[in-house]
This record gives sequence, structure tokens and C-alpha cells, in this order.
Amino acid sequence: MIVEEFADGDSLIHRLDPRVKIIVAALFSTIVAVSDRFRVLLPALIIGLILIMLSAVPVKKLFMRLVPVNGFIIFLWLFLPFTFDGEPLFAVGPLVATNEGVYHATRITLKSNAIVVVLIALVASTPVFALGHALHELRIPNKIVHLFFFTYRYIHVMHREYLRLVNAMKIRNFRPATNIHTYRTFAYLVGMLLVKSHERAKRVYNAMLCRGFRGRLYSLSRFSLKSIDVISFILMLAVILGLAVLE
Repeated sequence: MIVEEFADGDSLIHRLDPRVKIIVAALFSTIVAVSDRFRVLLPALIIGLILIMLSAVPVKKLFMRLVPVNGFIIFLWLFLPFTFDGEPLFAVGPLVATNEGVYHATRITLKSNAIVVVLIALVASTPVFALGHALHELRIPNKIVHLFFFTYRYIHVMHREYLRLVNAMKIRNFRPATNIHTYRTFAYLVGMLLVKSHERAKRVYNAMLCRGFRGRLYSLSRFSLKSIDVISFILMLAVILGLAVLE
């Protein structure tokens, strides 16, 4: 089951219209992703931390979300400085790190953390179903919105099916090893998951048709822009435009 760790709260960020948060997060991520200069990336990371403080996200949970991201970045630091051509900076045995390699690794680190922090502050602070309806209000194609909803709804169902199959393997005294039998068994496991997911999808679709589904999901709640939403959107848009100008 996917746990919405950051969706519960009553901060300023939590009360903003989900449509505003989605648009701001998308624009911010785009600008930061295409930026190269530190005078843009450093303020972007600071802006993300300010939004985190405004959203009152628990620091421990935020840190746990950032650990996997920076875990991949650590591997980047192990290779990129030593494989990028440029002016030598320092040497570790036969390996020589370059200024350009360190520069690019630092830039990627700032970009990744700034984007992830802003996504946590704006998107993760919104309930999943509110996000889905906000995407629909923003005229995102219905198929994408439906895929988003059903992925959230049924991914834990397939995870439970996976655990059931794994337990059945353990009961039959299966012990993974580096041999053909292990590879074949895991291949059967993946195949069974695909078959089970296909069968589940057909049952769910038929059940929806029996309940009058016509290709559209309806919501009892309606979004309405308030003055705080408009003011926040204008301020955030001005900040994003400022980053674009700096770049």
C-alpha cells in the first residue's frame, strides 16, 4: 500500500489549490532541469527548502526520501569526475579527477535535490485523488488520469499477490542461488504476476462497465481558486521567471 506520508497537514502549502501546485512544480522542474549555472541552481535549492519549511514536512521523513536519490548521486561522484575530460584537479592513484567533471557532478547534485525537494513540498503534500482530479481539471488526457488512478489503487494489490507467491515458494523449500533453477523460478514468478495482473484488469474493467463506466471519472468535490491561491501562484511564477532570467 502506498502511504501518503506528507499529504496530512494544515500548512499554507497543504491548503493551496492542487492545480496551482502542479503547474508551479512542473514549471520549476523544467527551468531547473535545463539550467547550468550555479547562480540559478543554488537559489533553486534554497527555494525548495523554503517551500519545505512552509509545508511543515517532517525533517526525518524528508531525509528518508532524499537518501535513495543521493545514493545514486554518490555513484555518479565516484565515476564522473574521473571520466570527464578537462583540467586536472586531483589524483587518486592512477585516476585523475578534472575540474569539469567535479563541476558537472555538483551541478547534477544541486539539480536533483532541488527538483525532488520541490516535488515533495508541492506534489507529495497533496492527496493522490486530489492530484488525479486536478490533472483532469488541467485537461490532461483521460487515459493518463485513469492510468494514474488505477496504478495507485492496484499496485498494492499486485504487491500482495507477489508476497503470496513468494511465500508459496518458501513453503516448497525454495532457496535462491546462482543456478538455472533459481533463474527459471524467478522467471515463472514474473510471468505469474503478469498473468494475475491481466486477469485482475479484465475483472475490474467488467465490474466498472456493470456500474455504468463511460470513460470518465467523476468527483463530488470541486476546485475553486481563492485569493491566497492566486497570490501564491503569482509569487511563485515571478520566482520561476527570475530563475529563467538568471540563466
